[in-house]
Amino acid sequence: MQRLLFPPLKALMQSGCVRLLVPKVAPRAQYDCSCGIRRPLRPGQYSTVTEVSLQSGRGTVSLPSNAAECTVGRWLLVCSGMVAGAVILGGVTRLTESGLSMVDWHLIKEMKPPTSQEEWEAEFQKYQQFPEFKILNHDMTLTEFKFIWYMEYSHRMWGRMVGLAYILPAAYFWRKGWLSHGMKGRVLALCGLVCFQGLLGWYMVKSGLEEKPDSYDIPRVSQYRLAAHLGSALVLYCASLWTSLSLLLPQHKLPETRQLLWLRRFAGGTAGLLFLTALSGAFVAGLDAGLVYNSFPKMGESWIPEDLFTFSPILTNVFENPTMVQFDHRVLGITSVTAITVLYFLSRRIPLPGRTKMAAVTLLALAYTQAALGISTLLMYVPTPLAATHQSGSLALLSGALWLMTELRRVPK
Repeated sequence: MQRLLFPPLKALMQSGCVRLLVPKVAPRAQYDCSCGIRRPLRPGQYSTVTEVSLQSGRGTVSLPSNAAECTVGRWLLVCSGMVAGAVILGGVTRLTESGLSMVDWHLIKEMKPPTSQEEWEAEFQKYQQFPEFKILNHDMTLTEFKFIWYMEYSHRMWGRMVGLAYILPAAYFWRKGWLSHGMKGRVLALCGLVCFQGLLGWYMVKSGLEEKPDSYDIPRVSQYRLAAHLGSALVLYCASLWTSLSLLLPQHKLPETRQLLWLRRFAGGTAGLLFLTALSGAFVAGLDAGLVYNSFPKMGESWIPEDLFTFSPILTNVFENPTMVQFDHRVLGITSVTAITVLYFLSRRIPLPGRTKMAAVTLLALAYTQAALGISTLLMYVPTPLAATHQSGSLALLSGALWLMTELRRVPK
């Protein structure tokens, strides 16, 4: 009887006609990996990134284990860190007024910097043909030009490194079969956003190179394009970090109470408010609005300055009036700190795991640190080191909010 039954069954399994999705029930061989934590999977739970397939004729099994899921999570964590570095470096480039020093864009050609005196002089001559040199830096020396050129060059090269850090590992993981169908869509979106970010950066720079015959203002990039460039970078950062934390941090089995539901929603709304506050900082930087009223808590001698609505139509004041832009950033900042404070006290009323409590405390500490940095930057007339630290603090705040949201996320049934 065994000879009659088992040989046909074995032949059927090796024929390649059977494709199985194997549940993770083995107590020793299969584990869920989160930040190096090994814990058994529940019966009937399937991997988010693995699918077992029996290959025809060979009987070999393609099985990206949960270690692959951890690897993908760590990769995205590194990528989000590199995006944060690009945002910080871009902010320093803006603060040192170096962003318009490279007046053309080539994906490959510009990767080689000038090496000889003749090449540097030719690069300097190209820069002298544009408004920033004619109006602002007409007495600049070649040595001074080299400094701002290398600042912009560093930002662009770092951006290319970010692109490679996304695209090359993504292709490798895709080929190895370490990405689920849903994760493939996320990774494609992230890689596409990286490419879009590079094009958007050059589109932003072009706005500062345009001749404006009737204007003698300091040449600067469009605050709208600057906000779009920063906003897309923040979206890329948040999406990468959220996906990474979702893969690496184990989910808590929290009771689905009404209090927890409200806390989860409030945390999401607070994260959105923090994103909007960070985005408003792009308008402050683009219009040099941090140099308008350098006092706190009042703006000059009053709480609400008289020149909030000097532009017409009224709506343009929100995006083009430096006074209104600084006022909006102040209000958003104070509202964000208030919301985080309320979020912290709400979290204390609910029994939460220790790591979730730590996330809430960390977010509260980051909020007050960021507020202190912002006020100090304003009172000291926007010194570059302090302003760059303040911009970095916005990324830290967003990271803290995403961490807390990850801790509070719903456990799938």
